[in-house]
Amino acid sequence: MDVLGERQHAYPAIHITGTNGKTSTTRMVDALLRGLGLRTGRFTSPHLESVTERIAIDGASLSAEAFAGAYADVAPYVAMVDVEQESATGDRVTFREVFTAMAFAAFADAPVDVAAVEVGMGGSWDSTNVIDAPVAVVTPIGLDHAAWLGSTLAAIATEKAGILRPGATLVTARQPDSAATVLARRAADVGATVVREGSEYGVLDRRLAVGGQAVTLRGLTGVYEDVFLPLLGVHQATNAAMAVAAVESFVGLGKHALDVEIVRDAFATVTCPGRLEVVRRRPTVLLDAAHNVASAVALADALQEDFAFTRLVAVVGVLADKDAAGILEALEPVVDVLVVTQGDSERALPATVLAAIAVDIFDPDRVRVEPALPDALDVALGEAESVGDLGGAGVLVTGSITTVGPARRLLRSGS
Repeated sequence: MDVLGERQHAYPAIHITGTNGKTSTTRMVDALLRGLGLRTGRFTSPHLESVTERIAIDGASLSAEAFAGAYADVAPYVAMVDVEQESATGDRVTFREVFTAMAFAAFADAPVDVAAVEVGMGGSWDSTNVIDAPVAVVTPIGLDHAAWLGSTLAAIATEKAGILRPGATLVTARQPDSAATVLARRAADVGATVVREGSEYGVLDRRLAVGGQAVTLRGLTGVYEDVFLPLLGVHQATNAAMAVAAVESFVGLGKHALDVEIVRDAFATVTCPGRLEVVRRRPTVLLDAAHNVASAVALADALQEDFAFTRLVAVVGVLADKDAAGILEALEPVVDVLVVTQGDSERALPATVLAAIAVDIFDPDRVRVEPALPDALDVALGEAESVGDLGGAGVLVTGSITTVGPARRLLRSGS
């Protein structure tokens, strides 16, 4: 970024980290900022189907041509840094770092008024942490990426707290005590203002609505009633409240309430592909990129609260470095039949290995093994349709974004 002219400092940003809910919250922050008439940049990861999803301007992902142009813009500088770094340390600019540089440069060139930036992993040493954001958001922290971030919630929280800058505002979800203590200590050390779910902001009410939920949110300065959110699950309502608090903080630390109609209009447009997304009916087919135990628990809760399936068949493929047993244990109470598969990644846990774990959690007669994802989807649809009442049957695809993304392509193409 130095050789690119520090283009990440050409605009302010809201920086979002945490273990679960980062992408959804980032997309909601982006929608609210655009509702205020601001031109936005949005950087998220990983992508679901196309790498171009990672960089968006004014809510729209870059076209293939614009994405290629963004790469061409930074490529000479990447090569320059590669030469210098290889001779000094043997390192080269990473895949993630290149995309980060592309996003920050594209936002400066647009130009945008503000960027909503999702951390890739952790915080302190993430490539996005070259920005100095006046608002830092920390979604719920759980155990994930332990090999890189640490094996305790306190260690993980320490890494995530590294995005908080002196004098900034920290908007935090409810956290486990050990994580909350770390965040509070970091805020005190840098003189940051802390805005906490359940204290300064939160969800006052939520009820199911056609195509989503109707929520009442308490922000920093007022209450936003009858807000339709076209996403399901109490966790998405919480993400919406967090996004409101973050944007209120950005526009003036809650000195002025947002116009409730702006909030309603903005949230009505929010989409979050691959997060409790319904892609087919009769039987209902849901996609959810839950990839760790905490997100699997949230998914199971949402399935129990917001759906009434008479038979639910789950297609699950996970990555080898994830807690596969923990994910399956969270899903077992709500799943009737489990179809084990493996996603589109060299890091995918082999289906046979996942099946061996599954039969210790599910009864063996509830487990099917189909390593090829298209076959797994066919088997799952057949299992769901076997009940006769298609209106009450459902298929869930989950376990990893590398499983959900390819499944989304297959299902939406009709193949």
